[in-house]
Amino acid sequence: MNAPHAVDAAALARLRAHHPEAVAEAAARRRRGPLPAPDGRLLILAADHPARGALGAGRGDHAMADRAGLLARLRLGLSRPGVDGVLASADVLDDLLLLGALEGKAVIGSMNRGGLAGAAFELDDRFTGFRPEDLARSRYDAGKLLLRLDYDDPGSLTTLHAAARAVDAMAALRLPVFVEPFLCRRVGGELRTDLGADAVTTSLAVASGLGGTSAYTWLKVPVTDDADDMARVTAASTLPAVLLGGPVGPAGEGEATYERWRTALALPTVCGLVAGRALLYPPDGDVAAAVDTAAALVHGAARTEATRALPGRSRGLPAPRGVGEHP
Repeated sequence: MNAPHAVDAAALARLRAHHPEAVAEAAARRRRGPLPAPDGRLLILAADHPARGALGAGRGDHAMADRAGLLARLRLGLSRPGVDGVLASADVLDDLLLLGALEGKAVIGSMNRGGLAGAAFELDDRFTGFRPEDLARSRYDAGKLLLRLDYDDPGSLTTLHAAARAVDAMAALRLPVFVEPFLCRRVGGELRTDLGADAVTTSLAVASGLGGTSAYTWLKVPVTDDADDMARVTAASTLPAVLLGGPVGPAGEGEATYERWRTALALPTVCGLVAGRALLYPPDGDVAAAVDTAAALVHGAARTEATRALPGRSRGLPAPRGVGEHP
């Protein structure tokens, strides 16, 4: 493990046990970061997957279950030029606060994590994470909600209604909310996301119309199966949008993923990228290189050229192992 970014889980546990007030104190003194960045762009690292039981990354079915390892990857990623902030659940953000890793960063709290991965009630996605008032109290900069809709699942209506009220509550506090919409369907009992152009366009139209005002709403948009469809898809709304990074692809597909991002980032309403597993658990384990590439795509090489002066390979972080593999 790269020593500057390694995390002492025992020390964190002791601090939490003996001084729980340290989390609120760290939040109160945190230097906030701009949202969006001064150039109008945004690169956010996402780490809210574990809170709904989605622990897989790359070849490791439980790669994100190693909390100290996840925190080390986040600390490394957040230290790279061009990374503007992080999206996570309260437990992860509390750890990062205690580690001093959120200074000068935009912080986005994940709001609905009740749709546990693989559960029968997965689309009845209750707001079990941050409430709007929690985000305001902690001086965080925005919230994020997941909106998965299956026309055959009644739970989707519950989620849709709750999402609309969350948009209203966030707007009342003048806090941005990132809405991540998908159309889904069950195939053989397994929930599958439809990334066809028509489905993504429809989901963006629905998400844009939530609540009594869209003034503080951003869209978190997946890249369609055919990246050439993204211009038509993003034309469905004038709301500012960030791309969803998506899961880790197989080794050797990194360049294709980056090219898809590059093309979509040039579209008029697309302001940035929110990526988690693709950057924190790249197939070759080189977190810094993956993050630096994404930063250059989002902000341009001029802002991120300082990365040349920073330590190389991450640089010390292994690629996630598959089940049954050994060090």
